[in-house]
Amino acid sequence: MFNQTSTLGAVAPSNSNPMKDFEVVSPPEDSTSSLAFSPASIPQNFLVAGSWDCNVRCWEVEQSGKTVPKSMQTMGGPVLDVCWHDDGTKVFMASVDKMVKCWDLASNQSIQVAAHEAPVKTCHWVKGSNYSCLMTGSWDKTLKFWDARSPNPMLTINLPERCYCADVDYPMAVVGTASRGLIIYQLDGTPHEFKRVESPLKYQHRCVAIFRDKKKVPNGYALGSVEGRVAIQYVNPTNPKDNFTFKCHRSNGAPNGYQDIYAVNDIAFHPVHGTLATVGSDGTFSFWDKDARTKLKPSEPMEQPITRCCFNHNGQIFAYAVSYDWSKGHEFYNPMKKNYIFLRSCYDELKPRSIS
Repeated sequence: MFNQTSTLGAVAPSNSNPMKDFEVVSPPEDSTSSLAFSPASIPQNFLVAGSWDCNVRCWEVEQSGKTVPKSMQTMGGPVLDVCWHDDGTKVFMASVDKMVKCWDLASNQSIQVAAHEAPVKTCHWVKGSNYSCLMTGSWDKTLKFWDARSPNPMLTINLPERCYCADVDYPMAVVGTASRGLIIYQLDGTPHEFKRVESPLKYQHRCVAIFRDKKKVPNGYALGSVEGRVAIQYVNPTNPKDNFTFKCHRSNGAPNGYQDIYAVNDIAFHPVHGTLATVGSDGTFSFWDKDARTKLKPSEPMEQPITRCCFNHNGQIFAYAVSYDWSKGHEFYNPMKKNYIFLRSCYDELKPRSIS
């Protein structure tokens, strides 16, 4: 994709960029809450980021690693999630202001397309075989499906608790709620509940990402918690031992035997290799091979937590956002510390281990 040693991409000071990755210019002015690359339907790579500064920014990522700011939209509250329309011309933006807006990139105009009774935590574009729609999850304990041309939802599903995280890979959706709730939905035909699952993690989950089998069919998900642990769960495991959890984003342990444990803030699966990345409050990212159950690569720690990550559509670029995540409370917030988004050429680093 692009050359890691190219001089065209801006490079931050080494202490804030220990991995020497490309720095995205004009980053958000507050913590980054969401990151998403444009879909494969367009030839360019565009990156959008939603932030607690109430803005969504868009950059074009050039082959050299250079980033060009394109435009920005402002919402009425902090932005909690963003997602792309499958045609690559529009971005959906979910906010604390209880609305979701659709941003048309060509005209640089945005219109409201969804609403809830409380902040909207997640938004995902569903590209089905016989329909397309926007799925939104909110702290009002509902999941709603929208035809962007109508002011009323096509379907509302009540959740047992507030929506904390969700992922969609048609025909499957997974929603994690407060009180460690976990629900799998089938989206073909009319979206409907498939099954409720008891969380294998003892503590509040923070992120979920669907993975696919060798035939590229979604068949499970990874769940990350505030307690430095990830669960790999298959929807229909052939063997109960297929499901497992692993520890991550923890310190190696001090001489007194205590270990610092950090939240897993985001999980992303590589679109080609099926390996995964996790990012955490400890300011590191790690690449993993779930099938070989091994770590492929750890990063050096950043100065601040990593809040979000994503891969571009062909898996050449790994983007990750470095900003404060409030995991240590307001007393550790330093407004003088800059927020960063970095881009890393990652294709080879995420190749699975050959299993002998």
